[in-house]
Amino acid sequence: MKFTQVVLLAATAGLMLTGCDSGGGTRESIRAVGSSTVYPFAKVVSESFARSNSEYRSPVIESIGSGAGIDQFCKGVGANTPDMANASRRMKVSEFENCQANGVTDITEIQVGLDGIAFASTEGGIMMNLTPEIVYRALAANPYGQEQTNQTWSDVDPSLPDTPILVYGPPSTSGTRDALKELVLTPGCETNADMKALKESDEDAFERTCTEVRSDGKYVDQGEQDNLIVQKIQGNRNAVGIFGYSYLEENEGRVQGLPMNGVDPTYDNIASFRYPGARPLYIYLKKAHLQAIPGLQQYLNQWTQMWSKGGPLAKIGLVALPAGTMETMAERIKSHPSLTAADLESDSVLEAERAEAAGAGEGSEAAE
Repeated sequence: MKFTQVVLLAATAGLMLTGCDSGGGTRESIRAVGSSTVYPFAKVVSESFARSNSEYRSPVIESIGSGAGIDQFCKGVGANTPDMANASRRMKVSEFENCQANGVTDITEIQVGLDGIAFASTEGGIMMNLTPEIVYRALAANPYGQEQTNQTWSDVDPSLPDTPILVYGPPSTSGTRDALKELVLTPGCETNADMKALKESDEDAFERTCTEVRSDGKYVDQGEQDNLIVQKIQGNRNAVGIFGYSYLEENEGRVQGLPMNGVDPTYDNIASFRYPGARPLYIYLKKAHLQAIPGLQQYLNQWTQMWSKGGPLAKIGLVALPAGTMETMAERIKSHPSLTAADLESDSVLEAERAEAAGAGEGSEAAE
C-alpha cells in the first residue's frame, strides 16, 4: 500500500509539473534562480540552448542572490518552484535539510566553473596591495572584538593611502558575501591568536566577530546587481568595489583589480588557486523535474559544451575547472547522483581540485 501511494504521488507530481507556471497553469520553460555571479554565464548558456533547440522554449534565468535562490528552490517540488538554483557558494547543510523537509529529496550538485572575489577600483583610481587581515580590519564591525575606529586606509596600515574607507559590496543574501566571509574576512580574523582561541571556546561569538561587516557607511550594501558596484566605483576614484571576477574582466579598461597577498585577480591565478579569493560556482538540479520540464537535460548538456578553457563562457569571465573535476561534473550531468548532507560536510572535491591545480602549476614550472 505504501509503495503504491508513493508511485501515485510521484505520478501526480509529474502531471502537476508538466507545462505549469507559478500561477498554477502550464509551464514548459526551464526556470533557474539564484546568484548574480552565475547569472551572466547561465544567461549565455540559455541563449545558446534556445538557438540550438528551437523546439523548446527559452529558459527563464533570474538573478536574486544565492541564498534567495536556494530558498526558492527548496520550497518544494512542483511547477511553482524553480528547476535549478545557481549559487556562487556551496549549499549549506541547513539549506539542504530545509529542502528535505519540503520534499525536495533528490538534488544533484554540479560545479560549473571557478570565479574569484575581485577587489577593484576605477582605472587610475586608488591602488593598494590588500591582505585578508587588512580587509578584515577595515570592514569588520568589531575587529578582534574591539570598537571599529578605522576611518581611513592608513588607519588600518600606515603604508596604505590616507583616504577614507569606502567599499561598495554585495548584500548578506549574496553568495559573493558568503565567499567574502569565508575566503577573506575569516582568514584575516584568524591572524589574531585570541580569535583562534575564541573559535575553540565560543563558535557563535567567533562567527559574529569575524564575519559581521560594519554598518556606519564605510561598507555600502549595493544590492544583487554587480554592475551597480562597477558604476559606483567609476564615479569615485577612491572607492573600492567587491564583485565577481567576471565583472572585472567584462569591464577591462574601466576598472582595475587590486592584488591580494601580492597576487592579482587574473584568470590564471584563480585557476591555480594562487589568488586567495578563488571560489567554485554551482548549479543545483531538482531531479524530480527532469522528466517533467521539456529540455531540462538538454539545457544541462549545453553547459558541458561551453564551459571549457577558451570556450564561450571563458570569454565572458568564467574560469574553467581543472580537467579532472570537469570530467567528474560532466558525468554528474549524465547520471544525476543525489547530494547528501555528508557530501556537504566534506570538501573533498574542492581539495582534489586545488591539488590538481597545484600539480598542473608545478608541471608548468618544471617545463619552463
